[in-house]
Amino acid sequence: MAALVICTGGGIGDVLLATPVMRALRERYGEVVALTSAAHRDVLASDPDLTEVWTDDVSFARQAARIRAHGFAASVTTWATPRSAALPFFGGIPARAGQARRLYSGLFTKRVVVRSERGDRTSHWTEILLDFARALGCDSVDGTPRFVVPPAAEESLRALVLSRGVRGPYVVLHATRGIAAARARWPATRMGELARALGDAERCTVVVSGGAGDRATAEAIAKAGGAVSLAGATTIPEFAALARGARGVVALDSGPMHLAAAVGAPTVGIFALQSDEPDRWAPRGPRTAVVRPTYPCPPWHRKETCPDFACLAALDIASVLASLRALLRPTVLDDGSRSSP
Repeated sequence: MAALVICTGGGIGDVLLATPVMRALRERYGEVVALTSAAHRDVLASDPDLTEVWTDDVSFARQAARIRAHGFAASVTTWATPRSAALPFFGGIPARAGQARRLYSGLFTKRVVVRSERGDRTSHWTEILLDFARALGCDSVDGTPRFVVPPAAEESLRALVLSRGVRGPYVVLHATRGIAAARARWPATRMGELARALGDAERCTVVVSGGAGDRATAEAIAKAGGAVSLAGATTIPEFAALARGARGVVALDSGPMHLAAAVGAPTVGIFALQSDEPDRWAPRGPRTAVVRPTYPCPPWHRKETCPDFACLAALDIASVLASLRALLRPTVLDDGSRSSP
């Protein structure tokens, strides 16, 4: 039997946080195919729980025909839109799990009410997504997302960092959130101060990461903080390799934050806005920490519409440094020995 997971909406983090669903489905169905956007294919391309990764870059009729020809037994739609809800229906999949209480929910045979709509504000999003797998009779699995770094990405990343003069230990700072409308008012000065403080505290190079659209902001942060910017220079797998090789990663709530945690990097997630919901969106991995919001911004200030990002301009840098230091502290084992992080 085969199952299809449709995760064509959202960002890098939304796709990555769906990987536990794929793992749960594989235990029952054996073969799992993911359908995602072309921009996010690399998030899933190396996932060992997937047989194939398809991209949703053809017409609805062609995509539905491809699904029908494969003969899937079940599907999960993690980020539903009218198109992604209709594809498994017209693709002839008999068991179709998706979100309840939407205009298109009648296209699903297993309709799941998202926990937040029942008043649950603390369950992590991976657990919420696993409810879709549970609706298909799949047992719960570990809700930690996973990303496997391809060897080719390790090699190309190594050449890139050497070309930028990074030769010793480094900390990654992902100080943007990929919100195009916010770039003109982003508090780059404070983020530069954070970069400098990280470098001083850890006595190593700070590498500022970011997408191609964030290059100018990231370069300003790097210049202010005496850091090196790689914004726009890495692919998704190369960023994962960068994070895995780092002494630690400090990131604003973002897809790269989740990616860093998934590869096992010591990851501090910064949730500055009161509306950021760190319980739901915290990084999940073996070594993670969260800096929670403290700035008294109005609850209607959301990341897409915040007029000034005063919470980031007033970020408590000492709390960030303390959180990273705690993650990097050696662990005392049962036999009294100490393990390095």
